[in-house]
Amino acid sequence: MDAPRNRFLGEPNSDGKIHTETHSIDLNFTHRFNKHLEFRSTFSTALQNGDDGSGIFRVGSLQPDGRTVTRDFAVDIADIEVYTLQNNLIADFNTGSIQHKLLFGVDWTKLNALQPGFRAGQAEIPLSPGAVVAPIDLFNPIYGAPAPTVFDGFSGVSNAISGTFVETSAIYLQDQVTLLPNLKLLLGGRYDFVNNASTSQPIDQDFNPLDGSTRDESYSEAFSPRIGIVYQPIEPLSLYASFSQSFVPNTGRSRSGEVFEASRGTQYEVGIRAELLDRRLIANVVAYEITKTNVLTSDPEDNSFLIATGEVTSRGLEFDLSGKILPGWNIIASFFLNDAFISKDNSLPEGDKLTGAPSQGGSLWTTYEIQSGNLQGFGFGGGVFFAGSRDVTLPNTFKIPSYGRFDATVFYRQDNWRVGINFKNLLDTKYYESTSFGDIRPAAPFTVLGTVSVSF
Repeated sequence: MDAPRNRFLGEPNSDGKIHTETHSIDLNFTHRFNKHLEFRSTFSTALQNGDDGSGIFRVGSLQPDGRTVTRDFAVDIADIEVYTLQNNLIADFNTGSIQHKLLFGVDWTKLNALQPGFRAGQAEIPLSPGAVVAPIDLFNPIYGAPAPTVFDGFSGVSNAISGTFVETSAIYLQDQVTLLPNLKLLLGGRYDFVNNASTSQPIDQDFNPLDGSTRDESYSEAFSPRIGIVYQPIEPLSLYASFSQSFVPNTGRSRSGEVFEASRGTQYEVGIRAELLDRRLIANVVAYEITKTNVLTSDPEDNSFLIATGEVTSRGLEFDLSGKILPGWNIIASFFLNDAFISKDNSLPEGDKLTGAPSQGGSLWTTYEIQSGNLQGFGFGGGVFFAGSRDVTLPNTFKIPSYGRFDATVFYRQDNWRVGINFKNLLDTKYYESTSFGDIRPAAPFTVLGTVSVSF
């Protein structure tokens, strides 16, 4: 028996909506001292406030009977502040016959996130009225379950203000060296300094603070090198190879309250770039291997939390083609093969596929715009998008199937304005989208979207 994709497993009498308000500012400054030296600075901030309204019923797991779905209830009020400052100094100069493009940079980022809220789960023994969140029948849902009103005194409830504070500073240097007209070398390195703090302050259901606050702090630093080389045996053909490492701090805590260690990555890449049809078309073929440690994914014991896997590896091949075949006729095509799996871990099976990562996929999108006559500026196009099957859970127990989707567009362009109608999922294909944290979401059905744009 299949449940319809529009089946609602929350409660109609609850708000069931997430409200988010974001304010952002971006400032850019550039100054060229002379033809050899330039300074660039960028500052940005994003302030976000969001809440779940009066609370939402969230879907848990499907029980062994194949129809009972557990649920929990959550009220979250998230306040997030992100500040970023980036300064770059770019110098162009020669040392004899060798050309240099030197980049020196300093970055700073600060994240402050406060999330007061409470959650009620499926308690084994109800200790007070309204404490247990009622499950629901997937095939015959009966609505009317009350929202929990008591959040203290029984297992399955968290009631606290959680705070995450991350401050990152980095200094980096990169030199792009032209050794010969057809041979370029890239050498660079970046050093990161990260302060990470995580706090928890117990509160009552009126958000008044209680005793028992905790604070975990950690500091980490790392050097990340980058090396690349490009060789052109003939002018329209480039061969390249690169090696790089990365350092990305993880935020948040595990189910046991531990702070996650930073994720480290190592990437090897080789590729070919070709310019075809008098450079009207650009084709790229890339082979790569990426290894990362401490990658966050959904906790198999409780998908409200995350876990850091030991080590994951991704190997693959990518091909893309873009450009203009004839005047007015444009094309974008891509195809990939990807094998993303757990390569080392103490608890998860080695060799299990990463969630949300299809092993193959591709797309083809083409448009044509009439170049002359009474219909000049009128255009149309279409394409197909394909993604292979994807695992949803770790350990691997469930997949969502592959899908193909057809889209189309018609548009009219005149001077500096453009109007268009986009048709997404023309055949109303039923398919599912998964996130990296174990969610499965039905994709949108046939959709029509109108757009109007003006360029200044």
